[in-house]
Amino acid sequence: MGFDREKFDEIKAAFTIDDDALRKIADDFRADMCAGLAGKEGATLRMLRSYAGLPSGKEHGSFLALDFGGTNVRAQRILLKGGGEYEVLSRVAKPLTLPGVYDYVSADATAEEMFDFLAGIIDEAIDGNRETKYLLGHTFSFPSQQTNLNNAKLIVWTKEFATQGVEGKVVNDLLKEALARRGMTNVTPVAVINDTVAVLLAAAYKHEHTYIGSIYATGQNTCYYEEFADGSEPPTVINMESGGFGNLPFSKYDDILDRESEQPGAQRLEKMVSGRYLGTLYGAALADLLSADGVYPFSSIELSEIITDAYLDRHAAGAVIEAKTGMTFTAAERALLQELATAIIVRSARIVAATYVAIIQHRMGENELENQFVAVDGSVYEKVPLVAHHLRGALDTLLLDEAVNVKIILENTGSALGAALAAAMTERK
Repeated sequence: MGFDREKFDEIKAAFTIDDDALRKIADDFRADMCAGLAGKEGATLRMLRSYAGLPSGKEHGSFLALDFGGTNVRAQRILLKGGGEYEVLSRVAKPLTLPGVYDYVSADATAEEMFDFLAGIIDEAIDGNRETKYLLGHTFSFPSQQTNLNNAKLIVWTKEFATQGVEGKVVNDLLKEALARRGMTNVTPVAVINDTVAVLLAAAYKHEHTYIGSIYATGQNTCYYEEFADGSEPPTVINMESGGFGNLPFSKYDDILDRESEQPGAQRLEKMVSGRYLGTLYGAALADLLSADGVYPFSSIELSEIITDAYLDRHAAGAVIEAKTGMTFTAAERALLQELATAIIVRSARIVAATYVAIIQHRMGENELENQFVAVDGSVYEKVPLVAHHLRGALDTLLLDEAVNVKIILENTGSALGAALAAAMTERK
């Protein structure tokens, strides 16, 4: 063969987590949750309070939702009908940057310019209406410091954003000022949540007994409903920033990726499981196997293509790998290289499942596990082969007979619907 089989087995083993190791991840994650909730030094989970509860399912009325999670921004007018039913009455979507025309995310752009643009999108969504009173919920997916449901202060821009005058400011204050400049005093921003919380609210509106919401995509994050058994705080959804969990069995390829990343030492769980990094992990392992310098540049989409090739000669998988490496492989070698890609994907799903189990066990305490839903949104869960299957399998392994009480559901309407629900929930007396 073109490579050492013993070395291959060692590399594949580096991405294999057995059931005992999986249980330890769940136990360690649960311990870190408790440390983070208590604000203890050394906790890697941030456990941020969202100040949002769960919807009752009876929310009614027309509300506005602003979905601001990247360069494409959406404003929607949503009619909540109760009982998990809703209707999108209008939808406007525009990019924050249009080459040669405008760029509201560059360092040359100001907060006033950006938020005036957002106000214009909202204005289109309500057809210029200045009479009807609207409450607006805002899904804002950037690192923020929050002291109540409406007060989210941007800590630092991510995702290549550099707009001046937004960091350190309360984003809904900037939005209110922009709405006022446009004469839109009938629109009142009342809630800010992140995309993970939005997923949970949207799913809980449709499915009673939903307590966990998760993004499993380019990045990874999970939130859950915390009821504080000791009564120390009011119940609220906790944004865990779970991608930052750091007590994990790292392989040398995880360490290579981490050292070369934008923020070494940060987001260690995310770097093991999310779509942004899975291809890079494969490229690092493959380079080691083939005694090549550096890391071959695979994407998670290419990893999916390798895994889905079901033909005996693995010709399609081989074509993807050979295009990156410049080497040719036998059918037997291609099958092994597919096995390595599969191991990386399976490890990702099992780790994420272990975090869900930790949350479920934290919430249940000494009680029996009740029937409940875990809501997941994101391209890795929805589209990457084997992920959903192995995530379910790991839940079954860790929860044993009680696993039947946990159902995983895909929730991909979260960002807008969750924002509308957050606005509606502020009307509770």
